[in-house]
Amino acid sequence: MDELRPPISTPCIKICVIDGESGLCLGCQRTLNEVANWGRLTDVERADIMAGLPGRRGRIRPEKLAIFG
Repeated sequence: MDELRPPISTPCIKICVIDGESGLCLGCQRTLNEVANWGRLTDVERADIMAGLPGRRGRIRPEKLAIFG
């Protein structure tokens, strides 16, 4: 019998727009590669990325983030 797996944690907020200047998603601040491979990463790899996301926000010009509130 298959074990029930808990859902994969994700920073996705359903605003999926990659900023060409920074290379980051305007919604979650992940790179396109990180978004595409998220389901294949280990829990530790995902946690490491998520821990670094707040620091990435500064790489995106504020006026670009302002359009999302």
